[in-house]
Amino acid sequence: MRKTFGDFVAVDDVAFRLEVGGSLAVVGESGSGKTTTARMIAGLEQPTAGSIAVAGKERGPGRPRGAGRRARAREIQMVFQDPYSSLDRRQRVRDAVAEAVRLHRPLRGPALAARVDELLDLVGVDERQAGSLPRALSGGQRQRVAIARALAAEPQVLILDEAVAALDVSIQAQILNLLAHIRTTTGTTLLFITHDLGVVPHICDEVLVMRSGQVVESGPVPSVLREPQHDYTRRLVASVPKPGWKPRRRAQPPAA
Repeated sequence: MRKTFGDFVAVDDVAFRLEVGGSLAVVGESGSGKTTTARMIAGLEQPTAGSIAVAGKERGPGRPRGAGRRARAREIQMVFQDPYSSLDRRQRVRDAVAEAVRLHRPLRGPALAARVDELLDLVGVDERQAGSLPRALSGGQRQRVAIARALAAEPQVLILDEAVAALDVSIQAQILNLLAHIRTTTGTTLLFITHDLGVVPHICDEVLVMRSGQVVESGPVPSVLREPQHDYTRRLVASVPKPGWKPRRRAQPPAA
């Protein structure tokens, strides 16, 4: 795939294969092209050159409308970093998830309610939270709701674009465990976009490292993290805090 914006090359000759039910991390610093790559796969951006195939079927040019757009949504869903901006602030959680279910499945009445309950239970949203507005939820709870809405389409691929970056460490761990559970339970393929190599081993089997719009290294997570071949990857690995690491404090001026 290749993506240009005028004279600027955002993504250049990026190619990879993601196995059904697999999990791939795309890592790199801000501006490396990882989010643009994800948006092209999700259909939110069109590649300038190259092609994208899902389940062996090459995707045609342009953005589909109507039934074609819904069909694409059932192939791939995307969860963003800020769940608050992706949720209707006037809509209670249960209604938001029900709306997503109705968009993709012809369910009404008890069948719809049962499917909504199933999704909320899968992501760990309880009955009280289900009746709340987004502003009454924590960041982690909102992200769980965003994931439930994405899963309402029963997608083959779930793209997570920095989906835990804005959460504190303990909540990050909960969401990562949730995603691992979803992958195991539903067989959904995960594409995990992150700048943080530290979270990659918790959820992904394969990793692809990007810099300046290009892939500089890829392979199984254990081998890439233990024996990185590219200097950029080595710097990323070295930046991950190790057990026992303590932040260096600024030296205090001598007492007067």
